[in-house]
Amino acid sequence: MSIRINYQSQDFPTRYGLRSGVLRTDWDALLWAALTIGRPSRWHVFRHGEASQYEALFRLSTVRMAVQRRFNGALVRTQAFKALDPTEKGMISYFLGMTCCKLFADQLLYTPWLLHLDVFYNSIGINILGRSRPDLVGQDVSGCWHAFECKGRSVSLSEIDKQKAKAQARRVESVGGVRSTLHIGSVAFFNGDQLEFYWRDPEPNPDEKPLVPPQPDYHWKYYYESVLSLVAELGDSAFPTARKAADVNVSIHPEIYMLLNDGQWAGAYAFARDNRDVLLADGYHADGVRVIAGESWYRSAHDDK
Repeated sequence: MSIRINYQSQDFPTRYGLRSGVLRTDWDALLWAALTIGRPSRWHVFRHGEASQYEALFRLSTVRMAVQRRFNGALVRTQAFKALDPTEKGMISYFLGMTCCKLFADQLLYTPWLLHLDVFYNSIGINILGRSRPDLVGQDVSGCWHAFECKGRSVSLSEIDKQKAKAQARRVESVGGVRSTLHIGSVAFFNGDQLEFYWRDPEPNPDEKPLVPPQPDYHWKYYYESVLSLVAELGDSAFPTARKAADVNVSIHPEIYMLLNDGQWAGAYAFARDNRDVLLADGYHADGVRVIAGESWYRSAHDDK
């Protein structure tokens, strides 16, 4: 059973062929996007016993609590989400914004590799970028880098939201000395009760040119570390409750798993980059990670009105 998300595209170069329409995907892809979003401030949590299962459950539970699938495949707000206070809605909406941005970047821009800008904290200093900065930088399968500003709204999209996303996405001009190709502002929002997505690619502002330095090999640790530990924790018999509650199967391609276990973070990235077609044919995402949603995710597929 598929899920569908209406989306609007604006100002993208014609070569990308992006138009407004409907993204048809599934729970597996959406949950993969949710689980592979991370920050340097979070990855270490997975090293501390039971804390790892709580982090995993948080990400999955956030999606389950916030949206459910209608009979027609649309994702709509749950009653639990509607009952949250404004601050809580803001936090959950932001997480949905990050998740949707990664999902769309992967499926429409062939950009599975997204790193939170905070990854570069130690090597650049976040204050250099100012308070207004994008959330993510991502590399597509051809090696091009893109900047992404991710927003989430619990209500309909406003023109102010569009302008803010546009301004912040322009704050990254280059990554590793390579000029960013796209500078995307994105917003996940609810049109009535239905989850929708908007993104645009404004021209970079020539007056704002912060430089993100080359990423050392260890930066790929921030992409894979949480997933590696998550696979170990959810696969460990010591955590049956976590496995049952999450109701997902998370796995990593064996070749990539061995590299990650040896701490070869850049090697794992390089293998995935060079073997994309093989990974996709074997049922993995381009990063070598596979997430399969269990039956409970589909039992909630109903119209609750």
